[in-house]
Amino acid sequence: MVVQAQKKIAVVGLGYVGLPLAVEFGRKRNVVGFDISERRIKELSLGNDSTLEVTAEDLMAAELLSFASNKQAIADCEIYIVTVPTPIDDAKRPDLRPLVKASETVGSVLKRGDIVVYESTVYPGATEEVCVPVLEAASGLKFNEDFFCGYSPERINPGDKERRLPNITKITSGSTPEVAEEIDQLYSEIIVAGTHKAGSIRVAEAAKVIENTQRDLNIALMNELSLIFQRMGIDTLEVLEAAGTKWNFLPFRPGLVGGHCIGVDPYYLTHKAQEVGYHPEVILAGRRINDKMPTHVADETIKLMLKKGKPVLGQKVLVLGLAFKENCPDLRNSKVCDLISALKVYHVDVDVYDPWIDVDEARHEYGLECLGSEPESGQYAAIVLAVGHRQFIEYGINRIRSFGQSNAVVYDVKGALPLNGIDGRL
Repeated sequence: MVVQAQKKIAVVGLGYVGLPLAVEFGRKRNVVGFDISERRIKELSLGNDSTLEVTAEDLMAAELLSFASNKQAIADCEIYIVTVPTPIDDAKRPDLRPLVKASETVGSVLKRGDIVVYESTVYPGATEEVCVPVLEAASGLKFNEDFFCGYSPERINPGDKERRLPNITKITSGSTPEVAEEIDQLYSEIIVAGTHKAGSIRVAEAAKVIENTQRDLNIALMNELSLIFQRMGIDTLEVLEAAGTKWNFLPFRPGLVGGHCIGVDPYYLTHKAQEVGYHPEVILAGRRINDKMPTHVADETIKLMLKKGKPVLGQKVLVLGLAFKENCPDLRNSKVCDLISALKVYHVDVDVYDPWIDVDEARHEYGLECLGSEPESGQYAAIVLAVGHRQFIEYGINRIRSFGQSNAVVYDVKGALPLNGIDGRL
């Protein structure tokens, strides 16, 4: 089946995944970027992207792209690409509500012959078991007779200016062989790196969810090694540097595992595994290790304060960085928040400074009052470098220490500072 150039696309959800996709397609064909947030639509219409994933020049170059928060604006589209978040709830179970709501919206305007492609991370089977029934109920149409579906998992890496959407290989799939070919050709219009057509939607879903599960487990191993070596008085990063001289040693490092993907996707897979009668052991063990690292960092920071003879109660601690990774404003599932909570258990006052984030968003999402400007000098009994933003690396150890009191504790979560200038690191 040949892609018809006149088919109009709706991209549903304009976050870190949807906006770059809408922009790339908007260079070549008519696209409506849809989002329920009127604030988001307004800022994009003015040429601003608060996620910093696309520039004003990128938005201008997408001449065929328009934005809307009214679903009637997407009623004449023929291809719908859903890119909404798929988080987990407090019990670490998949929260499919955004996906269901988006499917209801699309279903309400769905027409015969339309195609719905999902990019949101899900467990294998979710597209056909969860989304398709919603589309059918909302539209009154029959799957694979009146409308069709596909799955093409997102591979966006927030803040990465080198690996962008066009130069990352794209997995595609469709609910029939003909639709799979059409979807593959569709993405081939914008993906320079090429596409990989999976044999089924379930295969594509499974491929996505194991990508980040693999990374999660590798980082969990590094974190567990860090816990072991810390008890032996051995510096973990020195060990990894030495081991890394072997050609096939993988370059993973310990750290806080947050964000919308690595710290979330494994729970989608384990949820489905348990549903089909298998209790995953290795995957959940890795999750437990990674989830406890923020508490470990807090505990170690407090221990170092006590070793230096510093009081703990009522002391001020500075945390540098709140975003889930360096050089981006993305606060989703930031494990730095868990670190802050763990520090507060010791009744210390915690200040947070991150030059990349929106302080209003931090207040709204986590109830945190972050500093709006650089910390004042000489205030803090301990300083934790939690995120390796380039600004903090440029500060250097002396500048970072200047924020602290005399003989303040400096703990380096990222391993970004000289070992002889800090008191502890993972």
